Amino acid sequence: MGFTRYREDFMADRGVSETKLVQYLNEAYGKEKELEVALQAHIAMTTRPPYKKRLKEHLKETKAHARQVQQRIKQLGGKAEWVAAPGPERVAEAASKVAEVASKGVAAAKGPLHMIRGTGEAEKMLKNAKTEYSEEFEEIATYYAIETFAEAVGDKETAKLAKSIRRDEERMAKFLERQIPTLAKAVVQEEVPAPERRAARSSSRPRRASSRSSNGASPTRSRSKARA
Repeated sequence: MGFTRYREDFMADRGVSETKLVQYLNEAYGKEKELEVALQAHIAMTTRPPYKKRLKEHLKETKAHARQVQQRIKQLGGKAEWVAAPGPERVAEAASKVAEVASKGVAAAKGPLHMIRGTGEAEKMLKNAKTEYSEEFEEIATYYAIETFAEAVGDKETAKLAKSIRRDEERMAKFLERQIPTLAKAVVQEEVPAPERRAARSSSRPRRASSRSSNGASPTRSRSKARA
Protein backbone atom coordinates (compact mmCIF):
# COMPACT_ATOMS: atom_id res chain seq x y z
CA MET A 1 0.00 0.00 0.00
CA GLY A 2 1.36 3.45 -0.91
CA PHE A 3 2.04 6.03 1.75
CA THR A 4 -0.70 8.36 0.52
CA ARG A 5 -3.34 5.61 0.66
CA TYR A 6 -2.05 4.44 4.05
CA ARG A 7 -2.21 7.97 5.45
CA GLU A 8 -5.73 8.54 4.14
CA ASP A 9 -6.98 5.25 5.58
CA PHE A 10 -5.28 5.94 8.90
CA MET A 11 -6.77 9.43 9.19
CA ALA A 12 -10.20 8.07 8.32
CA ASP A 13 -10.03 5.58 11.16
CA ARG A 14 -8.27 7.79 13.71
CA GLY A 15 -8.63 11.35 14.96
CA VAL A 16 -6.26 14.20 14.28
CA SER A 17 -4.64 13.84 17.71
CA GLU A 18 -3.67 10.18 17.17
CA THR A 19 -2.47 10.91 13.65
CA LYS A 20 -0.25 13.68 14.99
CA LEU A 21 1.04 11.50 17.83
CA VAL A 22 1.99 8.78 15.37
CA GLN A 23 3.87 11.41 13.34
CA TYR A 24 5.79 12.60 16.41
CA LEU A 25 6.49 9.09 17.61
CA ASN A 26 7.85 8.17 14.19
CA GLU A 27 10.21 11.14 14.39
CA ALA A 28 11.43 9.81 17.75
CA TYR A 29 11.65 6.26 16.39
CA GLY A 30 13.76 7.37 13.44
CA LYS A 31 16.13 9.25 15.73
CA GLU A 32 16.56 6.25 18.02
CA LYS A 33 17.41 3.99 15.06
CA GLU A 34 19.89 6.55 13.73
CA LEU A 35 21.61 6.82 17.11
CA GLU A 36 21.99 3.04 17.37
CA VAL A 37 24.41 3.18 14.44
CA ALA A 38 26.32 6.20 15.76
CA LEU A 39 26.66 4.74 19.27
CA GLN A 40 28.05 1.48 17.92
CA ALA A 41 30.75 3.45 16.07
CA HIS A 42 31.53 5.53 19.15
CA ILE A 43 31.83 2.47 21.37
CA ALA A 44 34.37 0.97 18.97
CA MET A 45 36.45 4.17 19.19
CA THR A 46 36.30 4.63 22.97
CA THR A 47 39.24 3.49 25.09
CA ARG A 48 38.25 5.05 28.44
CA PRO A 49 36.54 2.22 30.44
CA PRO A 50 33.92 4.31 32.35
CA TYR A 51 32.90 6.18 29.19
CA LYS A 52 32.79 2.97 27.12
CA LYS A 53 30.69 1.22 29.75
CA ARG A 54 28.15 4.07 29.84
CA LEU A 55 27.90 4.14 26.04
CA LYS A 56 27.17 0.41 26.00
CA GLU A 57 24.47 0.90 28.61
CA HIS A 58 22.95 3.75 26.61
CA LEU A 59 23.01 1.68 23.41
CA LYS A 60 20.85 -0.90 25.21
CA GLU A 61 18.56 1.92 26.37
CA THR A 62 18.37 3.32 22.84
CA LYS A 63 17.38 -0.04 21.38
CA ALA A 64 14.77 -0.48 24.11
CA HIS A 65 13.41 3.02 23.42
CA ALA A 66 13.03 2.20 19.73
CA ARG A 67 11.11 -0.99 20.56
CA GLN A 68 8.85 0.81 23.05
CA VAL A 69 8.08 3.63 20.62
CA GLN A 70 7.45 1.15 17.80
CA GLN A 71 5.04 -0.80 20.00
CA ARG A 72 3.17 2.37 20.98
CA ILE A 73 2.83 3.42 17.33
CA LYS A 74 1.28 0.05 16.54
CA GLN A 75 -1.06 0.35 19.53
CA LEU A 76 -2.25 3.66 18.11
CA GLY A 77 -2.96 1.95 14.81
CA GLY A 78 0.01 3.43 13.01
CA LYS A 79 3.02 2.04 11.23
CA ALA A 80 6.52 2.44 12.63
CA GLU A 81 8.88 3.73 9.95
CA TRP A 82 11.71 6.18 9.57
CA VAL A 83 10.17 9.62 9.27
CA ALA A 84 8.38 10.53 6.08
CA ALA A 85 9.28 13.87 4.63
CA PRO A 86 6.45 16.46 4.83
CA GLY A 87 5.08 17.85 1.61
CA PRO A 88 2.06 18.11 -0.68
CA GLU A 89 -0.10 15.02 -1.00
CA ARG A 90 0.89 14.44 -4.61
CA VAL A 91 4.54 13.94 -3.66
CA ALA A 92 4.08 12.46 -0.19
CA GLU A 93 4.53 8.84 -1.24
CA ALA A 94 7.72 9.49 -3.21
CA ALA A 95 9.05 11.76 -0.49
CA SER A 96 8.40 9.10 2.12
CA LYS A 97 10.46 6.53 0.25
CA VAL A 98 13.29 8.97 -0.37
CA ALA A 99 13.30 10.11 3.25
CA GLU A 100 13.41 6.57 4.58
CA VAL A 101 16.30 5.55 2.34
CA ALA A 102 18.13 8.81 3.01
CA SER A 103 17.72 8.47 6.79
CA LYS A 104 19.13 4.97 6.76
CA GLY A 105 21.97 6.10 4.51
CA VAL A 106 22.87 9.02 6.78
CA ALA A 107 22.84 6.78 9.85
CA ALA A 108 25.05 4.20 8.17
CA ALA A 109 27.46 6.86 6.93
CA LYS A 110 27.85 8.63 10.26
CA GLY A 111 29.68 5.73 11.87
CA PRO A 112 32.62 5.62 9.42
CA LEU A 113 32.77 9.43 9.27
CA HIS A 114 33.09 9.64 13.04
CA MET A 115 36.08 7.29 12.86
CA ILE A 116 38.20 9.93 11.10
CA ARG A 117 37.25 12.99 13.13
CA GLY A 118 39.90 14.61 15.32
CA THR A 119 43.70 14.61 15.25
CA GLY A 120 44.18 12.09 18.04
CA GLU A 121 42.41 9.47 20.11
CA ALA A 122 41.37 11.85 22.88
CA GLU A 123 40.06 14.45 20.45
CA LYS A 124 37.98 11.85 18.59
CA MET A 125 36.33 10.86 21.85
CA LEU A 126 35.79 14.53 22.74
CA LYS A 127 34.10 15.21 19.40
CA ASN A 128 31.94 12.12 19.82
CA ALA A 129 30.91 13.22 23.30
CA LYS A 130 29.98 16.69 22.00
CA THR A 131 27.86 15.11 19.26
CA GLU A 132 26.20 12.76 21.75
CA TYR A 133 25.48 15.67 24.10
CA SER A 134 23.80 17.59 21.29
CA GLU A 135 21.78 14.54 20.22
CA GLU A 136 20.58 13.94 23.76
CA PHE A 137 19.07 17.41 23.96
CA GLU A 138 17.35 16.94 20.62
CA GLU A 139 15.82 13.75 21.97
CA ILE A 140 14.87 15.42 25.24
CA ALA A 141 13.04 18.14 23.29
CA THR A 142 11.32 15.55 21.09
CA TYR A 143 10.03 13.49 24.00
CA TYR A 144 9.09 16.58 25.99
CA ALA A 145 6.92 17.70 23.06
CA ILE A 146 5.33 14.24 22.75
CA GLU A 147 4.68 14.10 26.49
CA THR A 148 3.05 17.54 26.53
CA PHE A 149 0.96 16.90 23.41
CA ALA A 150 -0.20 13.51 24.71
CA GLU A 151 -1.20 14.99 28.06
CA ALA A 152 -3.15 17.76 26.31
CA VAL A 153 -5.22 15.24 24.30
CA GLY A 154 -5.71 12.82 27.17
CA ASP A 155 -3.34 10.06 26.03
CA LYS A 156 -1.86 9.14 29.41
CA GLU A 157 -0.07 6.02 28.15
CA THR A 158 1.89 7.87 25.46
CA ALA A 159 2.66 10.68 27.90
CA LYS A 160 3.97 8.19 30.46
CA LEU A 161 6.19 6.49 27.88
CA ALA A 162 7.60 9.79 26.62
CA LYS A 163 8.34 10.97 30.16
CA SER A 164 10.14 7.73 31.02
CA ILE A 165 12.35 7.89 27.92
CA ARG A 166 12.99 11.62 28.43
CA ARG A 167 14.36 10.91 31.90
CA ASP A 168 16.76 8.31 30.48
CA GLU A 169 18.00 10.88 27.97
CA GLU A 170 18.41 13.51 30.69
CA ARG A 171 20.53 11.12 32.77
CA MET A 172 22.74 10.44 29.76
CA ALA A 173 23.07 14.17 29.06
CA LYS A 174 24.23 14.77 32.65
CA PHE A 175 26.82 12.01 32.32
CA LEU A 176 28.14 13.58 29.10
CA GLU A 177 28.19 17.02 30.71
CA ARG A 178 30.63 15.64 33.30
CA GLN A 179 32.58 13.67 30.70
CA ILE A 180 33.29 16.50 28.26
CA PRO A 181 35.68 18.47 30.57
CA THR A 182 37.56 15.25 31.36
CA LEU A 183 37.98 14.51 27.65
CA ALA A 184 39.01 18.11 26.90
CA LYS A 185 41.76 17.84 29.54
CA ALA A 186 42.84 14.55 27.98
CA VAL A 187 43.31 16.36 24.65
CA VAL A 188 45.55 18.88 26.42
CA GLN A 189 47.65 16.08 27.89
CA GLU A 190 47.84 14.22 24.58
CA GLU A 191 48.43 17.08 22.15
CA VAL A 192 49.66 20.23 23.92
CA PRO A 193 53.44 20.32 24.63
CA ALA A 194 54.35 20.30 28.32
CA PRO A 195 55.99 23.78 28.27
CA GLU A 196 52.75 25.27 26.95
CA ARG A 197 50.73 23.53 29.63
CA ARG A 198 53.07 24.91 32.32
CA ALA A 199 52.89 28.38 30.78
CA ALA A 200 49.13 28.25 30.82
CA ARG A 201 49.09 27.24 34.48
CA SER A 202 51.51 30.02 35.42
CA SER A 203 49.54 32.70 33.60
CA SER A 204 46.32 31.60 35.29
CA ARG A 205 47.73 31.94 38.83
CA PRO A 206 46.75 35.19 40.62
CA ARG A 207 49.68 37.45 41.49
CA ARG A 208 50.38 38.05 45.15
CA ALA A 209 49.96 41.61 46.34
CA SER A 210 53.29 43.30 47.03
CA SER A 211 54.15 43.68 50.70
CA ARG A 212 55.84 47.02 49.98
CA SER A 213 54.46 50.35 48.89
CA SER A 214 55.54 52.07 45.71
CA ASN A 215 58.35 53.97 47.52
CA GLY A 216 59.89 50.74 48.78
CA ALA A 217 58.69 51.03 52.40
CA SER A 218 56.55 48.34 53.95
CA PRO A 219 52.89 49.21 54.66
CA THR A 220 53.48 48.81 58.43
CA ARG A 221 56.43 51.21 58.43
CA SER A 222 54.48 53.72 56.33
CA ARG A 223 51.56 53.72 58.77
CA SER A 224 53.95 54.24 61.72
CA LYS A 225 55.44 57.34 60.05
CA ALA A 226 51.98 58.69 59.35
CA ARG A 227 50.98 58.45 63.07
CA ALA A 228 54.23 60.16 64.12
